Amino acid sequence: MRFARSLALLMATATVASACSAEVAAGPAGSVSLLVFGDPNELAAYRELEAAYELAVPGADLRLIEASDRKDLITKLSTSISGGNPPDLFLMNYRFYGQFAKRDAIEPVQERLDQSKAIRAADFYPQALSAFQIDGKQLCMPQNVSSLVVYYNRTLFAKYGIAEPKPGWGWPDMVATAAGLTRDANGDVAKGADPDAAPGTPAPTGPPPATYGLGVSPEVIRLAPFVWSNGGTLFDDERRPTRFALDGPAIEALSEFIDLRGRHGVVPTDQEVESEDDEARFAAGKLGMLMSSRRSTTTFRKITGFEWDVAPLPVHKSPATVLHSDAYCVTKGSKNKSGAWRFVEYALGKEGAAIMARTGRTVPSTVEVSRSPAFLDATKPPRSAAVFLDSIATIRATPTISTWPEIEDVANGILENALYYGHQPQEVARQLDEQTRSLFERGR
Repeated sequence: MRFARSLALLMATATVASACSAEVAAGPAGSVSLLVFGDPNELAAYRELEAAYELAVPGADLRLIEASDRKDLITKLSTSISGGNPPDLFLMNYRFYGQFAKRDAIEPVQERLDQSKAIRAADFYPQALSAFQIDGKQLCMPQNVSSLVVYYNRTLFAKYGIAEPKPGWGWPDMVATAAGLTRDANGDVAKGADPDAAPGTPAPTGPPPATYGLGVSPEVIRLAPFVWSNGGTLFDDERRPTRFALDGPAIEALSEFIDLRGRHGVVPTDQEVESEDDEARFAAGKLGMLMSSRRSTTTFRKITGFEWDVAPLPVHKSPATVLHSDAYCVTKGSKNKSGAWRFVEYALGKEGAAIMARTGRTVPSTVEVSRSPAFLDATKPPRSAAVFLDSIATIRATPTISTWPEIEDVANGILENALYYGHQPQEVARQLDEQTRSLFERGR
């Protein structure tokens, strides 16, 4: 029966792909360069899309320019724009494209979208579209609509008899679960992994756990959903912020975030993360849970030693998560804007979007493909992929500010020190405000 279901899914996917290849708009394709970034598994997904596009569209020649990470991509893009030889397209997260919009380096796509016969605005999740709009006009076209979720090691949960996370679980539930998964070399619950420890109690020193319960990066985009879930605010104005201004509920969420290390001891130390990052630790079976976006899926599908799945974020007062979305942007200096748009239509049409969904890299930004077997194929982990779709209703975005990359870098450094060295949340809030206020001012 399992084989029959798998065959049916494959046939359905093939039918979708063959039926929609004709929907790519007519017109010249030609040579187009696309700047992308990612780890080796992510880049392999883009190469698969590149090959499919060149087969599907006569005369198409897509040239990938690969960057190793976000900073490398921004450097490559900035240098190429300054030198007068930018790529025709680049793929960038909404948190970082504002600096290029402010420099007028992006060719708006609103008019092309309005005239397109291959894709329509109504095809897309509005949460993803709006993240790449300025003054109501579409600048770039979103490729994905991911959110922050909890990846978890199902095999480890079963080994220690711990219930798997379910929708609606709370922050205390997550802390208790992480404590139960934090084990020493003998498989016993590690000292310091105590969810009932008094506030401010430092985790006992001693041999480090062999397995930690939770991995979470001390970053604004990891903290934000818990602030929102607790009914708090990060900024003085959530739409047009001029400074960090954490209110009472935000301070409370920040305090509980900091306690993950100092009070509960359920996350690795900074030295341990430096020697082995959370994603690698999870893949090695030494981390029970990891907060991450859909990006991690391509890497985790290489895991053979245990079963894993995804769950929604824990809730304080109401569900909330944070948007993780990248978009294809056409550069103002592109020498082949029509060809660049032709690729965008293919990549975000049913065929191209389904290819990327099957690689595991994206939560498709188009509603139809996100609900198709290309994304929801239960034969490929995570089997609970629908968690990503269920989270869209509660998704929120960080603000679009040209200096946001700098703001985020400074803020993340402050949060890193807070998590690993137990700084008081009120002091952390003060530092966030004082050390970034000039960056907010410059970003207006």
